[in-house]
Parts: sequence; C-alpha cells; structure tokens
Amino acid sequence: MSLFIKHYRPGSIFKKQILWRLNSSVAENHESEEEFRVLDILKKRDKQQKRVARRIDVPADRAEKMSTDQNWGNVWPGPRSFHPSTVPLPIRQGFVPKGQVPPGKKANAELMKIPNFLHLTPPVIKTQCEAIKKFCTEWPKLLNSEEAIEKHYPVEVITSDYCHASPTIRNPLARVVTLRVKLSTLNLDKHAKDKLLRLVGDHYDEKTDLITLTADRCPMRRQNLDYVNYLLTACYHEAWTVEDWEKEKMEADMEYYDWNNNQSKKNLVNWYHKCINKDIALSEDEYKSFDTSVIDHGEEYKLAVSSLFNDGEREETINNYDTAVRKLLGLPERKPIE
Repeated sequence: MSLFIKHYRPGSIFKKQILWRLNSSVAENHESEEEFRVLDILKKRDKQQKRVARRIDVPADRAEKMSTDQNWGNVWPGPRSFHPSTVPLPIRQGFVPKGQVPPGKKANAELMKIPNFLHLTPPVIKTQCEAIKKFCTEWPKLLNSEEAIEKHYPVEVITSDYCHASPTIRNPLARVVTLRVKLSTLNLDKHAKDKLLRLVGDHYDEKTDLITLTADRCPMRRQNLDYVNYLLTACYHEAWTVEDWEKEKMEADMEYYDWNNNQSKKNLVNWYHKCINKDIALSEDEYKSFDTSVIDHGEEYKLAVSSLFNDGEREETINNYDTAVRKLLGLPERKPIE
C-alpha cells in the first residue's frame, strides 16, 4: 500500500480509481482475516459500579475486657507513656471549657506528656520489695525508737526530688542539700561550744538545739553534699583551735556572762560556808570548780543570774531572779499588789 502512495501522480483520475479499488480490496481482505480496530477518540467511559463498603468488626478495647482480679503488674510492668486502651480507669485531664467536662483518656495528649506511676502500685511495690529482700540486711534491733536513731546517727541530710511535666526530668531545686545536727551530740568543751556557736551564727536554733547548714551553690547534688560536710568539719575543728590571742582574754573581754568566773559565785559560796559555820579560804580554781548543786536552790539562782546578764533586763528575767533569791534566802513569796 505504501508503494502505491509513493508512485501516485496527482491529476490522474484513472490511477486514483485503481488505487481506491486496490485499497478497498486490500481492506476487505484484511477485515476478512481479523476485525479492524477503530480508534474512538470520544469514547465514553463505562459506568463503574459503586463499591459496597464492607463492615469490619473492630474488637473492643483491652480495658473493657480486663477482669477485676487480674495481676496489674503484668499489664503495666514498667514505666511507659499513657495508653488509653490499657488503663481500665475513667481518667480525664486537660483544659475544661465552661460548661463542659475535661477531655477523656482517648486521644488525650496531656495524659501522654506527663510521667505516670501506674507501674508503682502498692501490690507491685510489695512484690518488688519481697524480690530484693534477700539482698538486704535486717534492720538493727537496737534502733527501735527515734531517740536511738538520733543517738547513733545524729547527722540528718535532707534532699528533695521533683516530678513534673517538662522536657527534662531535672529540676534546679533538686541540687539543694540541707544538713542538720544537734549541738549536744557534738563532742565539745565550753570553749569549743562557744566558738562553734559564733561561727555558725544564725544557723543555730536554740529552741531545737539544731545546727542547720544548707548548700545550693554547686550545680550537682553530690557537690553540695560534699560542701555541707566540709562546712561542718571545718567549723568543728576550728572551734577546737585555740589562738594565742584567745588566751589573753580577760573577763571584761568575754562576749557572754560566765557565772563560774564572776564574783556572784564567790559570794554564794562564802554565804553558804557561813551558814554551815565553816570558815574556809578557797583559791580561784576551787571557787570555779565548786559544785553549787549542794546548795539548796543554788542551781536555780545560777540560771537566774546568768539569764539576767545574758538575756538582758526584762520583766521575765527580773521575776525569775526575784523568785530565785527568795527561795535561796528562805523568804516568803511576793504577794501581788491589789
């Protein structure tokens, strides 16, 4: 067919007819052999059948199928993010619009952001304690009271841990360390005790007899713990140190009133010896070491005089001094003025 088209001469009607006939005969012979496919440009699409949505049976949440007597430790064995289908509790959390209830547990980002303690329920904790019990030592039988614990472990260290919703689990306040110890538990003499009190200053509470040292200047808790231990050790050893200039201190240079080194005690001892008809000349050391507890109401008089000088003249200290003197001299109590 291409050959005829190539040698076709325009204007020749006879050849055109022959060409047509020849082409028609070729087409008829070709159609007889196989069907001629026609290109239909404007072919209409066949209507597609509508898909019938098949209903899929979605199983119920695991939380709805849980039994009430199950072992929760097997369901939630360790720390993990919140999963609503695993927790059979009607938990709600989030912003509450006016007149509405808080969002439920499903698709709740607030519940997934915060850490939870669902893996630390009391039965699970009890089971874990029983498991590690074989690796622990028994509690000492002598430490059966708070007094015994304070006697054998006088130093108390206080730290804090925080749990909050944040990109980091660290809290700056967790580095703060507080150390507390009773002054009476420290091995101090009179000079060392007085010097230690002056070193610690406001960190000593006279009512509770506690020395409280707090450290927060270091970034880590361990560093602050080492620092408070260093402070206590340094103050303790410095209190026992006696400088040369301290030996030169006179009674007028003392920061407090020491009743044993003052004339008030000498007067009391001399008065007592006269009352029992004894004329004894005592040295300075004998006056200082004399035990005033052998004198009736002597200790009460000692405390009243010391409080009057150290705490200042107040109505309370003056009344205590008046009462102590009357008891010491055997005088009747003062009657209130009506």
